Amino acid sequence: MADSIKFNPQKLAKLNDPRRLEMINPDLIWEALELTAPQVLIDIGAGTGIFARNFAARIPAGTVYACDSSPVMADWMRENLAVANLVSLLSGESSVPLEGEIADLVYMITVHHELEEPESLLAEIRRLLKPGGKVALIDWRKEAMPDGPPLEIRVAEEAVMEQLCNAGFRNVRRCDILPRHFLIVGEK
Repeated sequence: MADSIKFNPQKLAKLNDPRRLEMINPDLIWEALELTAPQVLIDIGAGTGIFARNFAARIPAGTVYACDSSPVMADWMRENLAVANLVSLLSGESSVPLEGEIADLVYMITVHHELEEPESLLAEIRRLLKPGGKVALIDWRKEAMPDGPPLEIRVAEEAVMEQLCNAGFRNVRRCDILPRHFLIVGEK
């Protein structure tokens, strides 16, 4: 895939639009995940950390690692997010500079359609998760709508579910809770 499908960091203000929290409601996502006392969450492709900040508030004794492959985004989070339990990290597209088997949850929000090698990143997510940990992938439905990336670069839910199964995740399920996005959850 060409770099032109990647989110342009010069438009980072768009990521902080409060309407994103209405469209991609973190309360609904958190409830659907059915997490039990999570201590470590990893947000891959965190952008400006709007969701990482929200989830960090839910686990005050835990840690959220907000990872992004864009130096602009990682620097922005470091400079603008003063949240004690949120750590901003610069990552590669398919590599996260953290130890293996540390996370209760690894999630990506509107990132999957930008991936050049989703299989590599799913293997990395599996490495990061504790046994029994969960992965949550949220992205734009492959339907025509006024918002979001072009239809031709979106990925169908079925394809994402198949990728998760092929990467060794189990109990892969779809949660139909968001109006314009899908939520797919799997377990290590």
